[in-house]
Amino acid sequence: MTTLEMLKKAKAVCPEMAFLTTQQKNKALNNIADAIIASADEILAANALDMAEAVGTMSEVMLDRLELNMSRLEGMAKGVREVAELPDPTGRVIRRTERPGGLVIDKVAVPMGVVSIIYESRPNVTSDAAALCLKSGNVCVLRSGKAAFRSANAITEAMRRGVKAAGLPEESINLVQDTSHESANELMRAVGLVDLLIPRGGAGLIRNVTENAKVPCIKTGTGICHIYVDKDADLNMALNIIENAKTSRPSVCNAEEVCLVHEAIAEKFLPMLRQKLTGEQILKGGHPVETRLDSAAAAIIDGVPAGEKDFDTEFLDYILAIKIVSDVKEAVRHIALHSTGHSDGIVTNNKEAADYFAAAVDSAAVYINASTRFTDGGEFGLGCEMGISTQKLHARGPMGLEELCTYKYVVRGNGNVR
Repeated sequence: MTTLEMLKKAKAVCPEMAFLTTQQKNKALNNIADAIIASADEILAANALDMAEAVGTMSEVMLDRLELNMSRLEGMAKGVREVAELPDPTGRVIRRTERPGGLVIDKVAVPMGVVSIIYESRPNVTSDAAALCLKSGNVCVLRSGKAAFRSANAITEAMRRGVKAAGLPEESINLVQDTSHESANELMRAVGLVDLLIPRGGAGLIRNVTENAKVPCIKTGTGICHIYVDKDADLNMALNIIENAKTSRPSVCNAEEVCLVHEAIAEKFLPMLRQKLTGEQILKGGHPVETRLDSAAAAIIDGVPAGEKDFDTEFLDYILAIKIVSDVKEAVRHIALHSTGHSDGIVTNNKEAADYFAAAVDSAAVYINASTRFTDGGEFGLGCEMGISTQKLHARGPMGLEELCTYKYVVRGNGNVR
């Protein structure tokens, strides 16, 4: 089936999906979760082929994004079940207005229609996206990157079996079979067939889609995330937060890429940070973090001198750029120039500094004394996410069910004429 044929079939089932009851949706979601576990052998075998082909062409951290195991499949199924437990976002009356002439005007949450997601080497996005689309009454058209295609295809086939068993059309969940650049271009040009396009991946993918798409799209993903350690920070707290934000999973968009340190504590804190990210990592069998240092930080600890682009790079690796700043206002100015508007945080016990940072930093998620790794649909109580929106119109931050809805006005009268 061509991509265009798939889109036409997807569009055709939109009315049926929009009219589903909450019970029908939840039954299908639980069936999907069951099908993922029941198809574990098939999915893991497909993933093993993807992994074998990717070894030697991907970095260690990117391979981690691609790899599936039974624990991760169980996590995917759990995420789908959690979506089933969430309130149905569609059909909700956002506002009701009763006009003097007798008209009753309801502003009602409704599905977008066909939601397409272009993503790269993360197979779990397949089930996350499908679950959120289904619960919000949308039809999803998934387009996986070539590296994860076998895994995504096996997951999709399992999910389609699940929705079919629940009496829903298989065309409610679709995976584009063509992994060439042309299929992505077709989705970007599918005016009238794709109601919302979401790119989820690296900076190149996101830039290509947002600059060239003729259909509505949402900018997601790229995370040059900062943590600023203030002069009034609890230094042990800061060490633990930075270790988590940088090393727990460096390949994801909510991982820390830049550390800003107040000059008043730099001489004490930076050696502690270096020990935490290198010596302690090695002792416990972890991966040491390479530090890219501005000139002031390089005068205190050993590391690689920061290059021209190091404070504007999403490393997605065990690399951390470090800069010394004079105060919280300089930290905010640096973030304004270099952040991608994803997630940025401050570690401090100074309420005035924390309040200033929270108000002045213009990012989708701003943290006070917590790791940026919490920017995630599951952690925010959304079940899972479609991606992290770094734009401001329509959606911002983790995109859950509400962000996959639009609204329309349903007007009830009794023969009213104007």
